[in-house]
Amino acid sequence: MRILGIDPGSRLTGFGVVNVLSNGKLDYVASGVVRVPAVALAERLQVIYAGINEVIDTYRPNIAAVEKVFMARNADSALKLGHARASALLAAVTAGLPVMEYTALQVKQALVGRGHAQKEQVKHMVKVLLELSGNPQADAADALACAVCHAHHAQRARQAAGPLGPRWRARRSLRVAS
Repeated sequence: MRILGIDPGSRLTGFGVVNVLSNGKLDYVASGVVRVPAVALAERLQVIYAGINEVIDTYRPNIAAVEKVFMARNADSALKLGHARASALLAAVTAGLPVMEYTALQVKQALVGRGHAQKEQVKHMVKVLLELSGNPQADAADALACAVCHAHHAQRARQAAGPLGPRWRARRSLRVAS
């Protein structure tokens, strides 16, 4: 499975691509930032859309994981962030990718084990889990963290389902109860 993580922003939209290998190990593929020039909002959204499309065309992910919007400092910032996020979501959906959404709390919990971890702790865990030689840029690290978060959630879902899927788990629990 190849996961595209997206950290939307109206000036910098981070992206990160990871592979989940058959043994469950994570493999770094790429990361970076779509830099948005200081132009009219509609043009910014087009740059984000085109940038995410280019990433999708280049790396061919199977799924996208996007960070949900958190409370912004003011209404104008929240609206701009929402527009940027919508542009990135539209690019993923238009490319036919399923989209999973995670809160910052869920991402931090998956990577650090604490939902209120500091950004530096998350960045460090991204570096460790993906065996990176250096620190990724902040927005790229956040996007990689989203991708890793999805990998962990998908792995837990597979484990919960058991080797034969949800039916196996239900039958097994019935046998244990008998």
